[in-house]
Amino acid sequence: QVQLVESGGGLVQAGGSLRLSCAASGRSFSGYNMGWFRQAPGKERDFVAVISWSAGSTYYADSVKGRFTISRDNAKNTVYLQMNSLKPEDTAVYYCAARQGAGSTYANVYNYWGQGTQVAVSS
Repeated sequence: QVQLVESGGGLVQAGGSLRLSCAASGRSFSGYNMGWFRQAPGKERDFVAVISWSAGSTYYADSVKGRFTISRDNAKNTVYLQMNSLKPEDTAVYYCAARQGAGSTYANVYNYWGQGTQVAVSS
């Protein structure tokens, strides 16, 4: 079992920045590929970014490429999402997720999920 807890969400003006954190506990964190997803009200959960267990590989949704950066610190069992140049359309609940298989953009293949953290961007 892996437990995930997100933090760092909040209200920010358009153009601002936030840094989300996802703290993991339980089994060895370093063996898991980690993803960030987001879900806006009335919409499906969408892929945002993924990072490999070694942090050697990352991949982003086109909508956030160049603005968001995913990173991880295996010594601290934490994955991060640095979000810059935020837009109102980035408003959503952000979730981190873990899986032992290859990193994926599909939410349904992830084994473990956090409870989410709310990000609201005002125009």
